[in-house]
Amino acid sequence: MFAKKHRKIIGVLNFGGQYAHLISSRIRGLGAFSEVLNPDDLNIHKASSSYGGLILSGGPASVYESGSPSLDPKLMDAGIPLLGLCYGHQLLVHLGGGKISSSIKGEYGPSRLILCSDEGASKDIPEDIFSSLIREDFSEESVSDRSVVWMSHGDTVLSLPEGFKALAYTKDCPFAAVGDLERKIFGLQFHPEVEDTPCGEEILRNFIRLCGLEKSWKLDDFLESQIRGIDSQINGKKVFFLLSGGVDSTVAFALLARVLPSRNLVGLHIDTGFLRLNESQEVENALRSCGVQPKIVDSSELFFRELQNVYDPEEKRKIIGRLFVQIQSEKGHFLEEEEEGDKWLLGQGTIYPDTIESGSEKYSNKIKTHHNRAPEIESLIEQGRVVEPIRDLYKNEVRHLGALLGIPNELLNRHPFPGTGLAIRCVCSSGEDGETDPTKYDTKGFLRNPSFSKMGLRHSFLPVRSVGVQGDKRSYSRCLALFSETSQSSQRRPDWPELLKLASQIPNHLSECNRVLYCLNFSEQDSLPNHYDSHTNLFCSHPSSFLSRERIFILQRCDSFIGKFLLAKDIYHSIWQFPVILLPIYPSFSKTKEEAIVLRPVCSLNAMTASVYEMPWQLLEEMTEGLLQIDGCGSVFYDLTTKPPGTIEWE
Repeated sequence: MFAKKHRKIIGVLNFGGQYAHLISSRIRGLGAFSEVLNPDDLNIHKASSSYGGLILSGGPASVYESGSPSLDPKLMDAGIPLLGLCYGHQLLVHLGGGKISSSIKGEYGPSRLILCSDEGASKDIPEDIFSSLIREDFSEESVSDRSVVWMSHGDTVLSLPEGFKALAYTKDCPFAAVGDLERKIFGLQFHPEVEDTPCGEEILRNFIRLCGLEKSWKLDDFLESQIRGIDSQINGKKVFFLLSGGVDSTVAFALLARVLPSRNLVGLHIDTGFLRLNESQEVENALRSCGVQPKIVDSSELFFRELQNVYDPEEKRKIIGRLFVQIQSEKGHFLEEEEEGDKWLLGQGTIYPDTIESGSEKYSNKIKTHHNRAPEIESLIEQGRVVEPIRDLYKNEVRHLGALLGIPNELLNRHPFPGTGLAIRCVCSSGEDGETDPTKYDTKGFLRNPSFSKMGLRHSFLPVRSVGVQGDKRSYSRCLALFSETSQSSQRRPDWPELLKLASQIPNHLSECNRVLYCLNFSEQDSLPNHYDSHTNLFCSHPSSFLSRERIFILQRCDSFIGKFLLAKDIYHSIWQFPVILLPIYPSFSKTKEEAIVLRPVCSLNAMTASVYEMPWQLLEEMTEGLLQIDGCGSVFYDLTTKPPGTIEWE
């Protein structure tokens, strides 16, 4: 817990949304202390005595659902500024007597915000959270990027309570922002906390100002308070720590090393077989250069054996988490119930996205089980035998903290890599999920959109699924592939803004789709057979494709090629993360039946949202040509999906 310094703070009520802790992180980054609360634990007395403002997070529930999270309506008259976001916005309207309804269509991704006219407003009207914005940037005539906001919702507001008024709207949302200015109560249907809402920081800063809490906290305080907290939690015990060599585990380990004597801190690096090419040796060299002497264990044979014939993403993650605990138990002898075992704690570099996506919060919907939130580890957490010094931080804060600890930039600025490694980037198939008939999914006629023909595009559903996050809920849905009717090397290349706009519209209109790809080496003119028609499945899945050393080696070589390519072209640090995915699919008329590679470069700040990196077409064509020279790679796709509706990783 961060030091409060004897002054009121901003509380974030967590209704299960993916961004509750991100909201708190952004508030702290803007100079006010904040903490995340279970709404069931808040009463009028606690709110009035401890909090200068409350923010209601989003969540996967509907306000009309039985058992959906709520709060005491009396808080709306307690004199405390309130800001509701997404579900929190709908809840404030609902509690005040307004009406909520399911949207005709969901809204996921960017939308343009238009501020309602304030003409004729008198000067004694209280300020709202938009007061400092330049209103011309948010008019119907404006084309300013400042007016773009990030949406992710299914339900929407139909009518407002007494005392509220509309403050802003979008094309598909008439009450995108509302407020009761006298009581300082505001609701936003969009997410100001994510970097994809350019004006969001100023909106949050305005709310902090309305709470009277400007410049009351800084991140450096976290380091001091955590050092005190770690010393108290560990209480003389030893820590056995899993070191992946990534940013999170390195920073967490360095923080523990600041508190513990070296004899009480042991680092273990496990080679699962799913690391990048030559990763274990590089990790060992990098850690030793920082003064860390890790123990290296090759457990790849065990991991491949236990994951044989497993293709479900959640099952993969749970098995990997279980195996980590098993290996740590065998190597560290700290899980036994004997007295000596009780002197050990398990250390992890868990950060908050791991926790929230795993559904650990009371009202959260599980998106995917992270290996450090497997059931065996959750059991250890309940026993108080796990220490996670950076579990409340996001990636950007972790890097800042790492700099304070003196960790070299070359380690801090590496692309994030999941603890589960390439196992979740190697999509598997049982061979039973190959139905991709486009007519089956074209229920709304959206796939006959003239935008497709205008841009010279065709489409085909792929015989694979991927994990997504839509309206704060997990989805496991179809992927739609777009491909050009003419060769990629022709004069007409797809226009990035048009292509990304189309890709963002598709999941909003097709509930059975959460990810959109563009095929980089496949054109109707060059490749389609003469008998092709709209009912032909363009791609087939390999039957019974599971994790194997052969498939992982294909992925490792492709990933290695891309990493070197990015560095050679000096664009590595322009991209936040670049997952490379192997799909067990091939064109239905292919003779070689080589698998497909998906390129997933994204721009992000904290992994809770992500936008698509617009790689220059010349570089993209050069990269594709290089990938196709690698044995086993027969097709190359570019992932056009933002987060939401698709997660950054595919599984």
